[in-house]
Amino acid sequence: MDGGKLKVAKKYCNFQPKVSFSTFVDLFVLSKVKTLYFCQSCGHESAKWMGKCPSCGTWNSFVEEVVAKAEPPMAWKSDTRTKSVQPKTLSEIHSGQEMRLPTGDQELDRVLGGGIVPGSLVLIGGEPGIGKSTLMLQIGLALRQLKVLYVSGEESEQQIKMRAQRLGVHLDSRNFFTLTETNTQNIFLSAESLGPQLLIIDSIQTLYSPVLDSTPGSIGQVRQCAGEMMKYAKETHTPVFLVGHITKDGSLAGPKVLEHMVDTVLQFEGDQHLSYRILRTTKNRFGSTAEIGIYEMLGTGLRQVNNPSEILISQKEEASSGTTIGATLEGNRPLLIEVQSLVSPASYGTPQRTPTGYDQKRLNMLLAVLEKRCGFRMSTQDVFLNMAGGLRVEDPAIDLAICISIVSSLEEIAVSDKKCFAAEIGLGGELRAVNRVEQRISEAEKLGFEEIYVSRFSKKSSDGRQKIKVKSFGKLTEVLQDLFG
Repeated sequence: MDGGKLKVAKKYCNFQPKVSFSTFVDLFVLSKVKTLYFCQSCGHESAKWMGKCPSCGTWNSFVEEVVAKAEPPMAWKSDTRTKSVQPKTLSEIHSGQEMRLPTGDQELDRVLGGGIVPGSLVLIGGEPGIGKSTLMLQIGLALRQLKVLYVSGEESEQQIKMRAQRLGVHLDSRNFFTLTETNTQNIFLSAESLGPQLLIIDSIQTLYSPVLDSTPGSIGQVRQCAGEMMKYAKETHTPVFLVGHITKDGSLAGPKVLEHMVDTVLQFEGDQHLSYRILRTTKNRFGSTAEIGIYEMLGTGLRQVNNPSEILISQKEEASSGTTIGATLEGNRPLLIEVQSLVSPASYGTPQRTPTGYDQKRLNMLLAVLEKRCGFRMSTQDVFLNMAGGLRVEDPAIDLAICISIVSSLEEIAVSDKKCFAAEIGLGGELRAVNRVEQRISEAEKLGFEEIYVSRFSKKSSDGRQKIKVKSFGKLTEVLQDLFG
């Protein structure tokens, strides 16, 4: 502290005898934080917020950043920050099996890679009303052996209890604590006195840190609060779940650096008009990023769906044209999904290509293969494609099921519901091999299918114990000849 500030402090304390000099320094001098505003596009620096950057001309790009600040007394900070940290070689670092905390929710454990890692920071995002708060409340109440602190900045304590009562769970848990607070310093003080083994924040956009003057939910506040939560999780080895909002285009609200800071990013997807929800991993430092968890939204909360193939295949009394079953994979989980197609003559000149749950460019390629290699006039037809169950499929093994579904609708010939398909289609009309075909065959056999069509080049074992008949072909025209004659 310079001499001028010392004189002001001593003069103030002479007029205020109840305020000690050290208290004044802590409250009025050390708590001061220097902040500047930086343009996110070009990095232009400004002492105040500006609507338009004078350097690059970008609008609404200035965010508040902390330039120099004295470390405020954090309740959760350990004494390890005063110790010297020595660099180590890889041989000196002790490596052991990472302990994981099972949640009791098989779908969430699968998505996280086997359970919650101590000290991890998990971000879960999704549309409003999709069930993020319900899922976090269910997990917190189910972990009866752990001390859980549920911090809500959006709901009151009465609303949280009403939600818990709707879930139909026992409310006599002595290890589940709720806190309605948005100030991060107050949250850390409560966490220090309670010592939770799991911290849930709902949501990160409602928190604010007193070191910044910007409003809660701004880019600077979200980054600052996430940074404090990350430091708390790493220093205390306490797992932290952050619920995040999304923007109108479906991406997580806040700075992109938020997704880089956390260890795991989960996306909660689904249509509000349908009862099924999909928990998808987009980033995971402790496991695979290709796993999904499937839930069903009921009046009593979210129910785990252990066999998703049964819900993705509709139950019909008789087979109908344009409907086939494709064997796909989501992570390590095989799924059988129903593919629905509707082909009709184009009435307005330019034919329509409308896929739901599938890539449109990939659909255009398959239609071109059907016209060029198989002789079907698809250029004069409207094609509507739908993946039943609201699931979005990116596995190329679904190609064969889509082509058979389109031809079935075009020719008005139904395909037996006891047949399924698993093969990728090349530009030459050939059937290409797909990975882990044995898992797809086993899943089809478990659900009672009689035949499955695969590529001739797929590596599969023929031990003779399979009840399902495996048909192998090399060309798409051979499959069409076998099915439609």
